[in-house]
Amino acid sequence: MGREYFGTDGIRGRANGRLLNAATAMKVGQAAGRHFLRGDHKHRVVIGKDTRLSGYMMETALTAGFTSVGMDVIMTGPLPTPAVALLTREMRADLGVMISASHNPYADNGIKLFGPDGFKLSDADEEAIEAAMQVDQPLAEGDAIGRARRIEDARGRYIHAIKQSLPSTVRLDGLKIVVDCAHGAAYTVAPTAIWELGAEVIPIGVAPDGTNINDGVGSTSLEAVSRRVVDEKAHIGIALDGDADRLIVIDEKGHAVDGDQIMALIGTRLAARGELRGGGVVATVMSNLGLERLLGDVGLALVRTKVGDRYVLEAMRGGGYNVGGEQSGHMILLDHATTGDGCIAALQVLAALVQSGRPASELLRMFEPVPQLLKNVIYDGGDPLSDAQVKAAIAEGEAALAGRGRLVIRKSGTEPKIRVMAEGDDAGEVERVVDQICDAVKAAA
Repeated sequence: MGREYFGTDGIRGRANGRLLNAATAMKVGQAAGRHFLRGDHKHRVVIGKDTRLSGYMMETALTAGFTSVGMDVIMTGPLPTPAVALLTREMRADLGVMISASHNPYADNGIKLFGPDGFKLSDADEEAIEAAMQVDQPLAEGDAIGRARRIEDARGRYIHAIKQSLPSTVRLDGLKIVVDCAHGAAYTVAPTAIWELGAEVIPIGVAPDGTNINDGVGSTSLEAVSRRVVDEKAHIGIALDGDADRLIVIDEKGHAVDGDQIMALIGTRLAARGELRGGGVVATVMSNLGLERLLGDVGLALVRTKVGDRYVLEAMRGGGYNVGGEQSGHMILLDHATTGDGCIAALQVLAALVQSGRPASELLRMFEPVPQLLKNVIYDGGDPLSDAQVKAAIAEGEAALAGRGRLVIRKSGTEPKIRVMAEGDDAGEVERVVDQICDAVKAAA
């Protein structure tokens, strides 16, 4: 069946719009609640959120939906997405819900669902819930209606958990660290955890007002954190996104370090200690060829998937890998978390910084990135990729880059766009290949 609500990462859209509103949220609560009413125990769901104004509305509507079908609700308040996954397992809940649109502006929101194991739901579960949203669900009667309560120690539990990802001997004394929380879900937990490990913390993006999440701060707006690192003469900067499942690092010179370099650092360090499972790292087709070459030089593989952290996670679980992620900053470290966790990844980087004694600009320059160019072409309809001239341009580009680069052509999953990405050792050739294909797509669109 076609999907009206669920995309590659739960449900996401404009808050109070046609797709995502209080009525939708209540339907999700009822449908997901009924789907996970399994067994004769008392059922419960953990609900967390980021700092968007619409989070109050969504939380209330979801709570009404879940309790109306007989499921108890535990509300955590603002908390990172990986913390909700963690608490779902820790509290033996049947389901976890994160209300967030990640790095999107405040006017958007979303609903992410986790199963009792703390992992995002399978396609089959999402399809079953979507189908159930189309019909009225049986409601609980009398004393079978669920109860709702808010817990106050959720942040403390998560802080303790992420600190446990480091050996007890690791301290961050002597480090000055700028921590940018994007006015989002980690605005309390990230600075606190890093401070408790001994660092001097300079927090920014920690004053959420409901409408400023990701606004000029965070992992998709790096100017503020980069400038602050340089001005404060800090050793490193940490930039999270709105729900803190994404990490970008800033070195002491103010330069951004993307997910590819972070995966290279964490993966090779674990391999050197004999702790990297699967014989390599899992990333998407967008990761730089330089990462693949670096890993290959030390006998490790780079397994590529479609774009999306859920596809990375599927490949990791299927192949027994414990390190994976995306160039955009999603870091999945399965030894410590069931989903992308920017805070845990940041702590691994900080531990490496302390243990190596090297500046961040050296430590995190694991490889020289191969020139890479991505352009988007908007089209009105039809299928430009089936056009003969487009196919010919793609074939010519593949031949030009053969043995010296890569070409990735894909449709956007959310917009009428064709994404054209090429990379290779010759930047001029990469640009020529991308422009030729884009021109062909425009002519066919």
